[in-house]
Amino acid sequence: MDGTLSSYRPEVSHRRMLALALPMTLSHVTTPLLGLVDATVIGRLGEAHLLGAVALGAVIFDFVFWSFGSLRMATAGLTAQATGAGNRHEVDLTLARAFLVAGITGLLLILLQWPIGTLSFRAAGASEAVTEALSTYFFIRIWAAPFTLANYVILGSTLGRGRTDLGLLLQVAINIANIILTAGLVLIFELGIAGAAIGTAIAEIFGAALGIFVLRRLGSNPLAVTWAEVLDRTAIVQTLAMNRDIMIRNVALILAFWIFSALGARSGDVTLAANAVLYNMFLIGGYFLDGFATAAETLCGQSLGARDERGFRRAIHLSLGWSLGFGLAVSMIFLIGGGMFIDFVSTNPEVRAYAREYLVFAALTPFVGAMAFAFDGIYTGATWTKSMRNLMVIAFAIYGAILLTASSFGNTTLWIALLIFLSARGIGQVLLYPRLAKKTFAKL
Repeated sequence: MDGTLSSYRPEVSHRRMLALALPMTLSHVTTPLLGLVDATVIGRLGEAHLLGAVALGAVIFDFVFWSFGSLRMATAGLTAQATGAGNRHEVDLTLARAFLVAGITGLLLILLQWPIGTLSFRAAGASEAVTEALSTYFFIRIWAAPFTLANYVILGSTLGRGRTDLGLLLQVAINIANIILTAGLVLIFELGIAGAAIGTAIAEIFGAALGIFVLRRLGSNPLAVTWAEVLDRTAIVQTLAMNRDIMIRNVALILAFWIFSALGARSGDVTLAANAVLYNMFLIGGYFLDGFATAAETLCGQSLGARDERGFRRAIHLSLGWSLGFGLAVSMIFLIGGGMFIDFVSTNPEVRAYAREYLVFAALTPFVGAMAFAFDGIYTGATWTKSMRNLMVIAFAIYGAILLTASSFGNTTLWIALLIFLSARGIGQVLLYPRLAKKTFAKL
């Protein structure tokens, strides 16, 4: 047996699009819960500096780990193509190579924990009490880095196979384990902030173990492949290049949002608070759009692997249709009910009034960003990561140029620049797509 499955043509339909997207939408909603659980449990202790430390710790780990979110995206794209081609052996090889990269990267993060921690603490600029507690939290939780990154790989592998239901199951299992462990270690064993870090770390380890069990039940056995195959030069170079490209893309995206927050902070506390309230609208919209982006990864990757050009193009049309439709619907909901949302999140009269002035900008972000979200999934599934990286860098440059040349307009400039940044990514991707598709299928 060479590991090749019988050839098949992946189903590309509205039904399957929704079946893939909705579980991942729920999964994305649960993602922030790891940090939220820690904050909620620690908040029960009534110590403000401990709560601040956990909040900062969650931000630091989100930044560090999300930078390596490329492991999930690259694994999903390559797995989807191997699944579409009916090559089970290549699915296992992709998994083994991704685990190798995750393990090495996780170990490097552990080895470099002191410089990473020191730079993070200085950037946070918190009080001495918060920094001391943050240090305890950080230097415990960082030891789970290899398992956290392994969970990205596992999630990518399940998504590439089209099993978004299992992706949701694994995320929920990790969160439930985190709730039980953190609550027990903090409130029963009274380990304080160290207990929160230990609980989260063990939950990640548990998630990795459960994920491997799930993959084995799906028929995967990455240990059955040989080192010679895993370390194949061409395949390793492709894996590393994809991870590099997506990582650059992720860092540029993180920097764009960080600059948005930082410049808002310079305009005063009211502006900072109002933008933070409105930015949550973009995040909520992103949860829905991420689900359809994930569905696009799977459908486009599997269709490409099956050499089904018609199915590939239909997957793109479905992804764009559902993303733009949902983006428009969410934007309309925010335009109509945004005032109530603002009042629910903030009780400060100044913040409420200021946020309403910029509500229209925030409400437009889901619709304006819908095309970029959809094409991120399409480009990932097709493994066009180099082009995705380059288009992100161009959009980021446009974003920076607007902020530099129109800074006198204050907060209005920030929101306009953000909308142009989102739309520039989508427009660039849609313009380049026909040439990439033609070139890709010409090689098959």
